[in-house]
Amino acid sequence: MKALKKEPFNNWVWDIIDDYSCGTEVYYGGAGSGKSVGAIQKAVLKACNSKRRILVIRKVQRTIKESIWHLTIELLNQAGLSKSYKSNKSDFTIALSNGSEFIFKGLDDPEKIKSIDGITDIVVEEATDITLEDFTQLNLRLRPGEEVDYPQIYLMFNPVSKVNWVYPYFFVNPVDDCKIIKTNYKNNRFLRRSYIDYLNTMADKNPAYYKIYALGEFATLDKLIFRYTKRIIPHEEVKELPLFNGLDFGYVNDPSAFINGRIDLVNKKIYVTGEYVRKGMLNDEIANVIIDLGYSKEVINADSAEQKSIAEIKRKGVARIKPARKGPDSVINGIQFIQQYELVVDERCPKITEELDNYTWKKDKKSGEYINKPVDMFNHCLDALRYGLEPYMTGKTNKLEARNKPFGL
Repeated sequence: MKALKKEPFNNWVWDIIDDYSCGTEVYYGGAGSGKSVGAIQKAVLKACNSKRRILVIRKVQRTIKESIWHLTIELLNQAGLSKSYKSNKSDFTIALSNGSEFIFKGLDDPEKIKSIDGITDIVVEEATDITLEDFTQLNLRLRPGEEVDYPQIYLMFNPVSKVNWVYPYFFVNPVDDCKIIKTNYKNNRFLRRSYIDYLNTMADKNPAYYKIYALGEFATLDKLIFRYTKRIIPHEEVKELPLFNGLDFGYVNDPSAFINGRIDLVNKKIYVTGEYVRKGMLNDEIANVIIDLGYSKEVINADSAEQKSIAEIKRKGVARIKPARKGPDSVINGIQFIQQYELVVDERCPKITEELDNYTWKKDKKSGEYINKPVDMFNHCLDALRYGLEPYMTGKTNKLEARNKPFGL
């Protein structure tokens, strides 16, 4: 292999690119720090230098294509290896000419993971989305054989909350044979100026959020707004309940969020059964997602501030999308409505779970007392949830309407 050139790497990646001294590497820090790029760059180089079988993991299989799969393909091409690998989009594998292989899987089907033998390395994107039990089971899969050098597991995540399993596991009682690599946006020399400016504005608007999201530091958050339970929700359990769908729009810095669930008006329970959350989606892409997921004929309540987007999505075939009726107190009214219900979230919905773990009340700077207003962060999925539930708040819905749709999104 030709000698490496330093130009494609951030300095912190260059410093560890050929260091395999620890079996576990934790890449954590703020948004835009390049931690996922750095970890995949290292995994690609390792796969080029020796025959490896690398398992690449996200919590949910359907989120792989637009994230870690696309990134790996992009980095292989940037490295000049476009003719040295073959990718299979149907089963999400990449085979290198030297016999190395990348296998991309979601943990929403754990039985498929158990059938994969000879794994030499594991890469986990968004490690805060998985559970400690998931991580334990992944470690058990790392059995490459004695002839393989330096088996490793890489984990990448933002420090969303101290309640997440990664904080006590890696930072309170640190495990042996583990390297911690912390980065933030200041360590990424490839980051565009507009995104740097966006992150810098958080320092004044929301210091706590800036500390977590921009600087990549764990922080003790203020008073959380919602309580919830998380588990697998079988479709049979909720299929007869009324359906709701909500859509919040984003694009560059914020994601678009499509949230799906069921509501039990008698027993006062709200079930969040599905989510689709992604940045950079145009309106036709959002429409195609809704159509592909089988919800084009369902009522979808969307952010009324985006009337043009709603009209474009409707023209693309999502016939029953409509604007939510937002008012001056709609956020507080929506929060109070949800708080009257037991909130149950399917564990295959990691993004709304992340928001629930970080959605807090504001504090008055002078008095230090909480005020009746939420911090305007960690709320894209939760805004979509409120929009979807709006007909049940106003009573302007047929409470018996419940189509038997496939589970989740």
